[in-house]
Amino acid sequence: MESRYVYSTLPGGLRIVVDHRPAAEVDHCGLAVNAGSRDERPEQYGLAHFVEHTIFKGTRRRRSWHILNRMEAVGGELNAYTTKEETMLYSTFPSGNLARALDLISDLVTDSLFPERELEKERQVVEDEIDTYLDIPSEGIYDDFDELIFKGSQLAHPILGTRATLAGLGSQACREWLETFYVPDNMVLFYSGRTSPERFVRMAERYFSGLTRTSVRPARVAPAPVSRFDETESIESHQAHTLLGCVIPGITSPDRYAMALLTNILGGPGMNSMLNVALREKRGLVYAVDASTSMLTDCGLMTIYYGCDPEDSARCRKLVLDTITGLADRQLTARQLDAAKKQYLGQLTVGSLNTEQLALGMARSTMLTGRVRPRREINEAIMAVTPAKISEIASGLRMSTLTLH
Repeated sequence: MESRYVYSTLPGGLRIVVDHRPAAEVDHCGLAVNAGSRDERPEQYGLAHFVEHTIFKGTRRRRSWHILNRMEAVGGELNAYTTKEETMLYSTFPSGNLARALDLISDLVTDSLFPERELEKERQVVEDEIDTYLDIPSEGIYDDFDELIFKGSQLAHPILGTRATLAGLGSQACREWLETFYVPDNMVLFYSGRTSPERFVRMAERYFSGLTRTSVRPARVAPAPVSRFDETESIESHQAHTLLGCVIPGITSPDRYAMALLTNILGGPGMNSMLNVALREKRGLVYAVDASTSMLTDCGLMTIYYGCDPEDSARCRKLVLDTITGLADRQLTARQLDAAKKQYLGQLTVGSLNTEQLALGMARSTMLTGRVRPRREINEAIMAVTPAKISEIASGLRMSTLTLH
């Protein structure tokens, strides 16, 4: 089966990936930038995210209000987000408004001014965002865990930065970040919608031909291993929040789909996940428990979160570890694994209706691995996972623990 994705590269080095959906009523278009918080120097912590916020604050052609109103005026949206390794800048809009979106996005990455007056207002917004995380232990615990599991590396610090580092980020720092990372060979232009790939490339050439900056990005250094830990931090909360996790191989690992399947079996969104049954359904110890993975280029992170009454924290932790040990010591039967695969593939099918997330995933995959893996290949990779592979991966999970209460 031929791939549904079409790839191109503009003369300046900007890569393009297109998912042509002829019957689409809603399009998605944007830039994936291979830059995130792990690319910051210590004095810059929070800069990638701050640029993501302030890139909307004015260009030579447009003031902040004109930028915010440009896509909203036709019922569309302009969005962005930052992770450890990438920044996404994109728009979702009714089909027929592609030229408007491309014009705006190209303007933002080529001509943003980062006016100091606007930066000061946005600095307060980010400070409030930091405070919000501090007020929600179930969110903030992930940043606290990163600081421990990635200690000594550029993956350890929070994406938002701190109030102290934010205070030192001004227009010059933002412009230098843009000039270093928002360059053609460090980005992918993506589009999902009604316009044909051939026409999209012609339009992209028109709007991005002026983007000619080149730069040598700093090399990323893989985090060094840290010893397993079991830490408890005191906070003012009636509930104990616990995160267990360990470093796993990254996005190109041959075991990534087996890891995804194992994570779904343990604590995926289904109410029949092993940990939900063990901690909530059978014993009523938690309101929610979930497992997730975050795949980076050179490593990844597998985590399990639950919140419970403080007196039940140790019991819940033992149940989690016993469940993992059980998967390691006693292989799933072929029938059990087939059921788990069917459920996981069904979840992927349901998720495929979310065209925005599909477009973002398409862009990220193209940027980090050079291509989008077709759904057929993913299905085959999932179906090829054996009970022995699930046990092997489970046996390799050396979980560290952080508890806040």
